[in-house]
Amino acid sequence: MEPKPAAPGPCPGDFRVAEAAAAAAAASSLNPAEARAEPGRRAPSVAAVLPAGGSGERMGVPTPKQFCPILERPLISYTLQALERVCWIKDIVVAVTGENMEAMKGIIQKYKHQRISLVEAGVTRHRSIFNGLRALAEDQPNSKLSKPEVVIIHDAVRPFVEEDVLLKVVTAAKEHGAAGAVRPLVSTVISPSADGRLDHSLERARHRASEMPQAFLFDVIYEAYQQCSDYDLEFGTECLQLALKYGHVNAKLVEGSPDLWKVTYKRDLYAAESIIKERTSQHICIIMDTKEDENHVGHHLEEILKNELNHVEVTSGALCPAGRDLKQIILEQCYNYVCVNVMSSDFEETQRLLNMLEESNLSIFYPVVVISVYFLDYKSVHFDQKVENLMQIREYAKEVRKRNILLCGLLIYYPQDEQKLQASLREGATIITTLIKERNSGLVGQLLIA
Repeated sequence: MEPKPAAPGPCPGDFRVAEAAAAAAAASSLNPAEARAEPGRRAPSVAAVLPAGGSGERMGVPTPKQFCPILERPLISYTLQALERVCWIKDIVVAVTGENMEAMKGIIQKYKHQRISLVEAGVTRHRSIFNGLRALAEDQPNSKLSKPEVVIIHDAVRPFVEEDVLLKVVTAAKEHGAAGAVRPLVSTVISPSADGRLDHSLERARHRASEMPQAFLFDVIYEAYQQCSDYDLEFGTECLQLALKYGHVNAKLVEGSPDLWKVTYKRDLYAAESIIKERTSQHICIIMDTKEDENHVGHHLEEILKNELNHVEVTSGALCPAGRDLKQIILEQCYNYVCVNVMSSDFEETQRLLNMLEESNLSIFYPVVVISVYFLDYKSVHFDQKVENLMQIREYAKEVRKRNILLCGLLIYYPQDEQKLQASLREGATIITTLIKERNSGLVGQLLIA
């Protein structure tokens, strides 16, 4: 087993435990002091186990699906990132085959994943999970991991799990002993006879598809695995059934979200890529010198973006000395920045933003788009002179491109006529949204004009 990496970084919120009498209600925040003070509401210690020893036969590709690239990054890295964002998950144990152990170590190092420990996978899914649980058990010699109260079991090829679903299954597991996410069936399940005829069908409305994540009181699931037969370990797939069969624990079923689907076939890789692109385009941060008056053209551009971009979160940040707001936005993993250069010289604000992004290591995971916006008033500066000054952007773009930051410039004509100004700003907003959605690396270093 690999030694445990450094402790997790800053955590945006404390673990929250739902009220037992209102499981469907919103979870309430508990800091550690409150949790200790109120018996029954203590935040449990939580770990996660990811079986990642599959060969990907159904995908029909030589590379196991958990290592298949999506936007040049292995699928399993997205899943690990989703779990790492949840600060109350203390340890993440990944079970991989011996032949893929070095590749997995390389992924952890390249993408700076934290709180990850590796164990060798078994020949079946259940054996891999059992190996992960053994690594967390207190009875293992020389283990650097501590036994959690609750353990999450999740698939390495379900990259879109959100914290609220994880919270629901952990909360339910703490109360009921076991819990799992479920979804409505999209097709009717039928049972064929031995000669290939319809025997009977299930009433779809009364049944659910079992999904991941699932969560268990650690002692419940570990003791269940210790009692498993070889047949269970070889041919079984449902962990909730093991908890019922050997631990006599009826799992609480939690309604999961539509994006819990599993990457199984080759076409699913393209669907996952589309989802990732869409998600990373849903948040744009506009950086502007806040000392400037609110009537400045930069604020008009911000309003147009907010009004015209449906389902996109447009927030504002400031490059103040402390930069607290912006640092929080970066921590929340926003990948799109529009830097409006208002009072400063041509590249001062943009340079400061680029420095903060490089220090954050955000671009390790996914390309960050930075659009440096400038305004041209023909009365004050000649067009050719302004363009010549801004062509320096090419040199900056070459440097930051090495760190996966896509930088380009946008020069917006600033006429005195109100109608022409609005037309220029709308055209600028269109260019911004296109750059963010397409993430066209061929435009890096270019100066676009609206």
